[in-house]
Amino acid sequence: MAFTRATGKHRRPSRLTRTTANVAGVAALTTTGVIGGLAAPALAADDAALEHTGLTQAISVGDSLAQSIDAQAAAQQQAADDAAAANKAEEAAKKKAEEAKRKAEAEAKAKAKKEREAKERAAREAERKRLNTYVSPISGSSISTGYQTGGAMWSSGSHTGVDFHAASGTSVHAVGSGTVVEAGWGGAYGNNVVIKMNDGTYTQYGHMSSLGVTVGQAVTPGQQIGLSGSTGNSSGPHLHFEARTGEEYGTDIDPVSYLRSHGVNV
Repeated sequence: MAFTRATGKHRRPSRLTRTTANVAGVAALTTTGVIGGLAAPALAADDAALEHTGLTQAISVGDSLAQSIDAQAAAQQQAADDAAAANKAEEAAKKKAEEAKRKAEAEAKAKAKKEREAKERAAREAERKRLNTYVSPISGSSISTGYQTGGAMWSSGSHTGVDFHAASGTSVHAVGSGTVVEAGWGGAYGNNVVIKMNDGTYTQYGHMSSLGVTVGQAVTPGQQIGLSGSTGNSSGPHLHFEARTGEEYGTDIDPVSYLRSHGVNV
């Protein structure tokens, strides 16, 4: 009895056909980079690891290959996550450092401003105190003739000021801050200067050999206003100093008490 060979859709693919299809599938996966480079031990056969046809070797992809692909994908994702986290941490650290730098610069600027303002306040206060201080009209001198000393030398019958020992040419100082209201010849006072003090009182400096200020000029404590001498009604070189409540003669007050009330001991 003769047998007819099965054909058409019921024909079972030959071993060679199956092998060729499997190899083509693996080649396609390799080309797309899914399993490219995987070592042979990572491959497992569904039935037999390798089938030899004498022409081709067939590799069957199994569960181990899928697991290896998943592991590789997970490793790549983890590496990407780690890199992103590192970049984020680096950016955060950079931002924190920049903020710290800005804060330090702002604090340093504020501190410098505060110190500068404190120095300026201290300088203003020192200047204010200096302008409000009083000094002796002749440094290191003493009084030779006291206030209201009697004698024929004075038209009023008594001394209206005090005399300070001073050789001719000795520096004469304004005793405090004020404005010059008279600078020139003053009759019996010789070359003299009258200053209206900032507290409203007046001081006078007489018998000077030369003057160093002019009317309307502002003066400060210790400023040189001229040199001592013996001009006018004078018996010898000295400085005649008066303190007054008003600009005119006859409004004199005790010069020693006046100076002492402003902190000057003579």
